[in-house]
Amino acid sequence: MSTYEDSGVNIDLGDKCSAIAYQAAKNTFPGRKGMMGEPVIDEGGFSGVMDMGDYYLVQNDDGIGTKMIIAEKTENLGTMGYDLVAMVADDAICIGAETISLSNTLDVDNVNEDKIRALMAGLERACLEHKIIIPGGEIAELGEMVNGYIWNSTAVGIVEKDKLITGANIKAGDKIIGLKSDGLRSNGFSLVRHILKNALGDNWYFEKYNDTMTWAEAVLTPSKIYSSAVLEMHGRYKEKAKVELKGVVHVTGGGIKGNLKRLLKNHGAKITDLPEPHLVIKKLMEMGEVSTDEAYKTWNMGVGMILISNDFDSIKEICASHKIEAQIIGEVTDGEIELE
Repeated sequence: MSTYEDSGVNIDLGDKCSAIAYQAAKNTFPGRKGMMGEPVIDEGGFSGVMDMGDYYLVQNDDGIGTKMIIAEKTENLGTMGYDLVAMVADDAICIGAETISLSNTLDVDNVNEDKIRALMAGLERACLEHKIIIPGGEIAELGEMVNGYIWNSTAVGIVEKDKLITGANIKAGDKIIGLKSDGLRSNGFSLVRHILKNALGDNWYFEKYNDTMTWAEAVLTPSKIYSSAVLEMHGRYKEKAKVELKGVVHVTGGGIKGNLKRLLKNHGAKITDLPEPHLVIKKLMEMGEVSTDEAYKTWNMGVGMILISNDFDSIKEICASHKIEAQIIGEVTDGEIELE
C-alpha cells in the first residue's frame, strides 16, 4: 500500500516546519507596528495581509513542485505557467484579493533557451487571461546545486478592507460548494511519480495511459485557475460583489479536509456529495494500492476550490461562464469535518 510518506513526503513534519517558519514570520510583525504595511494576523490563512491604510496588500508564495520533473522529462513545458499562476492566485482569492502581479524565480542546473521560452510563453498566456502582470523575476543557473528546473512565484494582490473574506460570519447550515478541477493540479506529485515508477518502471512517462495519450500527458493536465471566476462573484478592486462569499478554500496539499480546517476554525462540515474522483486518480489509487483516506489527504480528488455561500444559483451561473462546474457538496455543521 503506497502512502505520501513512502514517496519521501512527511506531511506531519512538513506542517511542523511550516509552523516554525510562520512563527519566525510573526516574530517580525512588531517591526512595522503603527506603520504603513502593518501585518494582519490570520492563523491558517492562505496569504499574508498588510494594512496599507485604505486597503490591504496581500502576498503569498508557492511553486509547481515535482510536476516540473515530468514536464522536463517529456519536453512538455508549455502549460506549466498555468500551474504556477493557479498555485498563488487561487491562494490570494481565498481572502478576496485580486492578484495584480506575479514575480517568479526559476532555479536551473543549466540554462536552456528552448525550455525557458516554453515556460515563459505559458506563463505569459495564463497571466494575460487573468489580468495579472509580471513585473520581474529571476533565472538562477546553479549547476550541480540543483537537478533540473525549480519554479516558484510570489503573487501580490489587493482587497478593500470591507471585502476581506475571513470566514467570521460562517454558521451551521451554510452550503459548501465545490468547484471541479480538471486533474491533479500541482500537488501530490511525489506520490504520483512513486506509484508510476514502481508499477511501470523508469520510463513510465511514455507508457500508454489510454489509446490517445501517455501517462505523462494524463498527469500533466494543467491546473484550472479559479481566481477570475471567484473575483467576478466577489468583485474586483472597487467593484461591488454579486455573491456573498462567506469563505473560500483552495484545495492544495492536505486535500479537502485539511484545507477546510484552515477556514472552519470553530465549525465542522458534513461533505455528502463529492464528485467522482478523476479517472487518472482512481487508476493511480488502484496501481499503488492507495487507501481512500490517503488519497483524500494527498490529492484534490476532483474538487480544486471550495466556496461557503448560500447563493448557489448565481455561483453556478458565473462558474459556467468561466467553464467551471460547480455543485453543492455539503454544509457547515457544529461538529467535526466529515467526508462521507
